[in-house]
Amino acid sequence: MTVTMDARLWAEEQFGQCDLKDKRRTRRLVEVAAEVLCHPSGSLPEQTADAADLKAAYRLFACEDTSFEAIATRHWEQTRRRAPGTYLVLDDTTELDFGVRRQISGLGQTGNGGGWGFLLHSALVVSAEGEEIFGLAGQKIRYRKAKPKKENTSQRLKRDRESQLWGQVIDQVGPPDAGVHWIHVMDRGADNFEVYCHCRQQRSDWVVRVTQQARNILAPDGVSMPLKEYLKGLSMVGTYELELRACAAQPARGHRKKRAAQAARTAKLEIRIGPLHMPFPTHKSAYLKGLSPEPIAMWVVHAVEVSPPKDAEPVEWILLTSLSVSSFDDGWRVLTYYEKRWLIEEWHKALKTGCRVECRQLKSKERLERITGLLSVVAVRLLQLKSAARTNPDRPARHVVPMNWIKMLVVARKRLKNTNPTTMTTGEFYREVAKLGGFLGRKCDGEPGWITIWRGWQKLYLLVRGAELAQPSK
Repeated sequence: MTVTMDARLWAEEQFGQCDLKDKRRTRRLVEVAAEVLCHPSGSLPEQTADAADLKAAYRLFACEDTSFEAIATRHWEQTRRRAPGTYLVLDDTTELDFGVRRQISGLGQTGNGGGWGFLLHSALVVSAEGEEIFGLAGQKIRYRKAKPKKENTSQRLKRDRESQLWGQVIDQVGPPDAGVHWIHVMDRGADNFEVYCHCRQQRSDWVVRVTQQARNILAPDGVSMPLKEYLKGLSMVGTYELELRACAAQPARGHRKKRAAQAARTAKLEIRIGPLHMPFPTHKSAYLKGLSPEPIAMWVVHAVEVSPPKDAEPVEWILLTSLSVSSFDDGWRVLTYYEKRWLIEEWHKALKTGCRVECRQLKSKERLERITGLLSVVAVRLLQLKSAARTNPDRPARHVVPMNWIKMLVVARKRLKNTNPTTMTTGEFYREVAKLGGFLGRKCDGEPGWITIWRGWQKLYLLVRGAELAQPSK
């Protein structure tokens, strides 16, 4: 994957065709995007060159024609235009919390009611085979509303529900182009009959982690039984090893349980597979009432850890998929697709930590939405740097980045003084860039993450830009 190096060219590619009802406004968006890209974690005063540019940025985000959708739509459209092949669409929701003390009208409650902000549901397109990141294919913003008390199922299905975000973004992504295969990969929040129907209508497949094990399904012989009972009768088709990354403790949120911190380890998983049909729900929303009441055929892949460490919670994944799973290899492939779901968590981290979206001090919810649209695309760029480092690392760096960047890196890194810039590989280039950002590169350090790559990238960009400005004008 080739990443556009120059900030201005990148901004032009991403935002130059945005329809903001005025060409001057679009040009200003491109200029602001280029400035933000050079210092994504900074505030707007830190990102802009002077007071005039800062005021222009504030005017841009205050303009009614500069909506969240107007800023991000071109990027979404570019992402959806893919070459023939199979792609994973990673769907998930994150909360953007702008603080409990912000007096901003229209924000919704976040967490357990202790903050104010909104929900951002996004669809990130990545390679089915590697870790290549192509961009966002769709996004929706939602403000959380209080649930009515003593609400029955029929009443709940008649109102506007938070769970509808999944189907709305699936429809926004839409059907794939000819020769393109979408596979939506989703966590427990998407375990909903409506979600499966939206995927079918958009000619897309899915891999969804189960949350409702007690629900009834139809076994191959037509017998209705709880899913958890059906799983007990499945035979093991093989085992495989899963490399678990270390993770910090996480509080309970939504459908997710509280999770204790865990060290990195290798887990051995037993795999079981089986076909089933998901029956049409008894209680139907207005959306489902417009569909044919037929059960949906799918497969279940059950992976459970054997002999976990005493102090570790055993890994168990129960995945429902529309893909045919008739062998161990098919089940293993579905599991590898689900493993890539962590990439959208990395994107959330890039948006919140790398771009500090929740620290933005704009004074209205509309302005916060607009800068979120811009920073969402910038966060994709942060992840793409890491992706480029791991995709074809043996490819000559000169095929990916301009030669003047490679030469500047060789000068900036003393240990590279005898290195021939033309022989440097892409993997070596990004590893040395990460060292500019603080990565030590010891054997025990593994591969650099996007944060150190980006810090080094910023330093290298300033060096290259400074050298360009020092050249006498022609």
